[in-house]
Amino acid sequence: MDYTTSARGIALRQQLRDLVDTSMPKNFLGAFTSNPRDLDVAQAFCAMLAEHELLTPAWPAEYGGTGSGPWEQAIVREEMWAHFEPRGAQYMGVNWVGPAIMRFGTDAQRREHLSRIANGTVIWCQGFSEPETGSDLASLRTAARPDGDGWRVEGQKVWTSYAGMAQWCFLLARTSTGPTKHHGITVFLVPMDRPGIRVVPIASMLGPHHLNEVFWEGVRVTRDDVLGEVDQGWSIVREALAFERVGIARYARCDRLLNLAPVALKERWDELPASLRQRWAAALVHTRQARLLAYRVIELQETGDVDPADSAAYRIAATGVDQEVAEVLMDMVEQYAVGASDREQLFVRAVDDHWRYAQAATVASGSMEMQRLLLSRSLLGSR
Repeated sequence: MDYTTSARGIALRQQLRDLVDTSMPKNFLGAFTSNPRDLDVAQAFCAMLAEHELLTPAWPAEYGGTGSGPWEQAIVREEMWAHFEPRGAQYMGVNWVGPAIMRFGTDAQRREHLSRIANGTVIWCQGFSEPETGSDLASLRTAARPDGDGWRVEGQKVWTSYAGMAQWCFLLARTSTGPTKHHGITVFLVPMDRPGIRVVPIASMLGPHHLNEVFWEGVRVTRDDVLGEVDQGWSIVREALAFERVGIARYARCDRLLNLAPVALKERWDELPASLRQRWAAALVHTRQARLLAYRVIELQETGDVDPADSAAYRIAATGVDQEVAEVLMDMVEQYAVGASDREQLFVRAVDDHWRYAQAATVASGSMEMQRLLLSRSLLGSR
């Protein structure tokens, strides 16, 4: 495939960089810090992207986009991740919650949710992972039991990012049992202020807002909350996760940080051991390889034929790169970034931030073991 960026794509990338440069604080390293102003800055930036029709460019115009296609959306995604995701928590709604509602939702659900996502005014969380089920998502035990013309949800979710700030949850719950564990799962779109939802933050080195337990204690849901068909939610989940995997473009951040290293270290760059610079070069090559795997999935998105196995292959490569780059850069700054200039100190902080996030890369958004299992099943022709 020829992945040469078009003139339109080059102009879009420059426009995004200019917006980040002129609108974001120079020391911005993400929205989810101990400083609540960082989230406010990200939300304001989202609103500005929406005003420029840059938050959801791949979406149809009727839903708040420009119909420009997945490649323009990929450029937006790459530039945002390269600059420490100034969209804050919006990637979830933009990359896969919105498309899932677009495809499987009712007209009322599309009217309710899509314009808010496209405007950057709503934050979503996902009620997927549970205690004691590991990465085997289909083994979930949170149950929606019949209650009149609806259900009552009882259960517990864990590792739920943004639950404390989100207005809506993309919830998976079991509504029945069937011949396989994949049958009987239903997707519910639930407002987080509904009675019976309790959020408990989990302290971690990633900072506030990222990880939470969410307890569902008799939460009332109705047929209007169901996305798609009752008991048939697994097909929605498979498609949503295919979009989610490629939607996390951390390879773009890896690429930018690797290229910033010689600039930040200046004359100390020449003092690095040859072996360390060789590792740097290898990491840069592996980063570009991960980008090409992501582009393969984007190409499939354009044709409407995304195979979750292709997303798994990308995810495996991108996760390895994430941790490889983190270790290479940390070895550099630990021994050689001794300067006191603002640029050098910001680079050190950026590397530290990247390293902390990379430690969880092999389990976040689906463990590597499950990604390898998904890929192997596809290669062997087994589901």
